[in-house]
Amino acid sequence: MGQVLKPLSEMFEAKNYPALLVGLAAPDDAAVYQLNELQAIISTVDFFPPVVDESYEFGAIAAANALSDVYAMGGEVLFALNLVAWRDDLDPSLLTEILRGGADKVKESGGAVAGGHTVTDKEPKYGLAVTGIVHPNHIFTKGGARAGDIIILTKPLGTGTITTAIKRGLCDAADARGCIDSMMKLNRDASRAAKKLGEAIHAVTDITGFGL
Repeated sequence: MGQVLKPLSEMFEAKNYPALLVGLAAPDDAAVYQLNELQAIISTVDFFPPVVDESYEFGAIAAANALSDVYAMGGEVLFALNLVAWRDDLDPSLLTEILRGGADKVKESGGAVAGGHTVTDKEPKYGLAVTGIVHPNHIFTKGGARAGDIIILTKPLGTGTITTAIKRGLCDAADARGCIDSMMKLNRDASRAAKKLGEAIHAVTDITGFGL
């Protein structure tokens, strides 16, 4: 992917876009663009095919995954846009449940669903384009880790293994439920707790439906 993005990073060199605080020069969980001395916009997008069978839960997981990018940068959610790929022969009530699951997570985050876009596709997909806000001096990034840092996990790892086991009928109900609940949980509280630690936090990324 680095090779694919290289021509773009050369077109949009960081020195020519001083307000773009986080962009292609050092790819992160989201892009950050400074508006003024006190505010910067966080922009991110994430969508994928179903990872669980239940429509509502899939919508909630996909939304939590996209919203998590804002929290990984130290921000708060402002609004989100639905992104949907859907087959014409699928029951529309399934999509209603997916969107309801996503909307509930956006509302829980304190943001609003402000619109979206739908395309026809052979494989269903759902996610969000999310806009958030952060103070320019309080941005979390992936790149600040130092030797000797303590790694703090705010969610358990291994969700990819569990979801694969669920699809193959190899996962017991308790493990499946715990995995799904974890993937549906927002990373908001963890992000806010990290912000209280200030400069003691050197690097941050998110744990979501796809693990670390």
